[in-house]
Amino acid sequence: MQRMDVTTVAPEAYHAVLGLEKYARSNVDHTVYELVKIRASMLNGCAFCVDMHTTDALAAGESSRRLFALAAWRDAPFFTERERAALALTDAVTRLGEHGVPDEVWDEAAKVWSEKELADLIVAIATINVWNRISVTTRKQPPTQE
Repeated sequence: MQRMDVTTVAPEAYHAVLGLEKYARSNVDHTVYELVKIRASMLNGCAFCVDMHTTDALAAGESSRRLFALAAWRDAPFFTERERAALALTDAVTRLGEHGVPDEVWDEAAKVWSEKELADLIVAIATINVWNRISVTTRKQPPTQE
């Protein structure tokens, strides 16, 4: 059962995070954006966000095969070099407490993303991590009906 609805209890906070969301959505490649959101949500165990973003990705034409492969993306041949760099960065940023962001992860991302693209990607990864933490903490549930 959901503990609270942050949108009604702290609407200003919700709108602040929504501002980051809108910025990131407008500045990161849509396909990469959804992959990053789904991967971080998987790592954070956020059922609400996994459901929402896989549904959005499928509606935008993403293949179910690639979505399923996100759980084991390092071993799956379905992702481009840029997507792989974004996913590696997502894993590192989402798991900051384990090792920070290793130089090799940063260097690979910096090879295939411009500095501005990389900055926008970091904002996107940070934003989905904020959403995940809000949703997991408040036990926000995905809709049970499609």
